[in-house]
Amino acid sequence: MISAGDFKNGITFELDGQIYQVVEFQHVKPGKGAAFVRTKLKNIITGATIEKSFSPTDKMPKAHIERKDMQYLYNDGELYYFMDTETYEQLPLGKDTIGDSLKFVKENMVVKVLSHKGNVFGIEPPTFVELVVTDTEPGFKGDTATGATKPATVETGAQIKVPLFVNKGDVIRIDTRTGEYMERI
Repeated sequence: MISAGDFKNGITFELDGQIYQVVEFQHVKPGKGAAFVRTKLKNIITGATIEKSFSPTDKMPKAHIERKDMQYLYNDGELYYFMDTETYEQLPLGKDTIGDSLKFVKENMVVKVLSHKGNVFGIEPPTFVELVVTDTEPGFKGDTATGATKPATVETGAQIKVPLFVNKGDVIRIDTRTGEYMERI
């Protein structure tokens, strides 16, 4: 059992016969009245998002989510193919299941395929990835404003903000949870 006061992003639990994942949460302590936890929840089976408030003492059964390492093989336009690295079985998944979680994943990278009781509901990319910058404006000498950024496209096609000193062809490390530039390698 998990109490609403212990919510963190990514925690999954059962509520009304459905499995929900916490997308956002906020502990609210109003001046008058009791404290409560305001949440945004994603139904992992249907993909629907709801907002719900809980008392911090509310308890729900925790849902067991299986995370299995699988290698991303390729995309044929409609389906994305993943291979179990132990059995070599392939698993095709649709765009609705994956969402935008593969925007920083190249072919042959290992990702975690998330499932609940055999139903696959999502993909978890590696926390950090190293990608090549394929397109960005050149930085100008003397253009060293602190914290200034420019748009860049990486080899997977994703757009991110990078510091002015990053050039086309550079390899950079990206945090896939936030989509932010970490460092040049």
